[in-house]
Amino acid sequence: MNRMKLPVIALALPFFVLANSATAAGCIKGAVAGGVAGHYAGHHAVVGAVGGCIVGRHLARKHAQAQAQAQGQQELRSQPQIQTQSQPVSAQ
Repeated sequence: MNRMKLPVIALALPFFVLANSATAAGCIKGAVAGGVAGHYAGHHAVVGAVGGCIVGRHLARKHAQAQAQAQGQQELRSQPQIQTQSQPVSAQ
């Protein structure tokens, strides 16, 4: 079993090193955490890694949407407000 770990790690390492954070968007962090949790919860590291990747992507997307919404609200607040004064229309 230990003889299989080295080739798997050697093949997986470049993917982790070269992974683009924009495309991964939380998947790698979630997969690592899920893999460790799955390993300790009955040797289900692969299932844990897949689940962690899915959850990590969901949370990253949710975080990005919240940031975009907060930034949009901040931009609206920073724009100058145009005040118009309504003048009564005199009847002739």
